[in-house]
Amino acid sequence: MKPLPTLRQLHYLVAVVDRCHFGKAAEACLVSQSTLSAGIQELENLLGAPLLERTRRTVLPTPLGREIADRARTVLKGAEELVDMARSVEDPMSGPLHLGVIPTIGPFLIPRVMPALRDSFPKLKLFLREDQTARLLDRLESGELDAAILALPYPSGDVESIDIAEDRFSVVCTPEHRLSDVTKPRPSDVALDDLLLLEDGHCLRDHALAACSMEGARQSAAFQGTSLHTLVQMVANGLGVTLLPQMALDSGILRGLDVVVRPLGGERPYRRIGLVWRRTSGRKETFRQLAAALKTEMSRDSGPQAPANGDASVRTAA
Repeated sequence: MKPLPTLRQLHYLVAVVDRCHFGKAAEACLVSQSTLSAGIQELENLLGAPLLERTRRTVLPTPLGREIADRARTVLKGAEELVDMARSVEDPMSGPLHLGVIPTIGPFLIPRVMPALRDSFPKLKLFLREDQTARLLDRLESGELDAAILALPYPSGDVESIDIAEDRFSVVCTPEHRLSDVTKPRPSDVALDDLLLLEDGHCLRDHALAACSMEGARQSAAFQGTSLHTLVQMVANGLGVTLLPQMALDSGILRGLDVVVRPLGGERPYRRIGLVWRRTSGRKETFRQLAAALKTEMSRDSGPQAPANGDASVRTAA
């Protein structure tokens, strides 16, 4: 059998390639710089080729070093999933779990569900990462995240998902606006040149436009905000109307503002909230139990409602 690199050597290489700095890489690997340097030198000797270009001030990966580091990430991720699979057999709801969440969900959902999750799963240590959907999916694919709470539908790649809620949209406007007199505005009632939306990159923008059957007009909104709090302030100042999900309304985002809320009509006036994870992950039971707990908490009171048919089946996107 030919000699093979160790996981430790591959881990050292990836750390240096990601940071282009021996000191920072050693710190990330929790070893001394000399230990890390020796490990990479052993890997280069084993492979018979230089993987890094070293100078007194900089370190850069060679083309071969970069390619091997890219492949090493897949190997390391697979090894981690083997360990996760073994641990999940004993207690799936224990140990660290790196969970992503998007900005239009995190501030409204996390404070609401965290106490219940801590009570239900005291051995589970959650590490949260808030970011836009595309970047969360990149981190999920690379293994930096174990799972993510996203708004669906979204082109998610090779993942599995469970729907945990339907988050309905409402129209928010001033009392003087024409829509304040409409009990349940239809999508056609929401004038495009009057609609305030989040900037591109936020999936809530696309879901709001889809709910109003305006998918083809993504660049035409009068204003593009960076947060829902910005949008509601613009509405309160009479600059237009916006669509808000029930999750944000329940959090008190409109507290103190003189605005009117009207539920949006239409066939699908909501976004789906789901938990997604890599299809190859060994922690599927962990995610199923976490999704069930989130679904229970999100269906309480008047917040986002669990899917009407009660379907908690796993969805696979290839």
